[in-house]
Amino acid sequence: MTVRVLAFARVREVLGVSESVLNVPSGARLCDLWATLCEQNPELGPLTSSTRTARNGHLADSTEILEQDDEIALLPPVGGG
Repeated sequence: MTVRVLAFARVREVLGVSESVLNVPSGARLCDLWATLCEQNPELGPLTSSTRTARNGHLADSTEILEQDDEIALLPPVGGG
């Protein structure tokens, strides 16, 4: 099945793209998607604890199971002042 991945800030820099469509196996979870991305792009590893994920516009837990055509956003930490 396919999911659309949107990357922002440092994650976008590491991946080299702001958007991509990825094939994932049926039953894959968000953490599986992140693990695959880290395997393909080792520089992502240190960003694991600071990157949040949203699934279809809502913050999501890493154990959520992905579904066909999900939109996954990889979000940087929020800062400001």
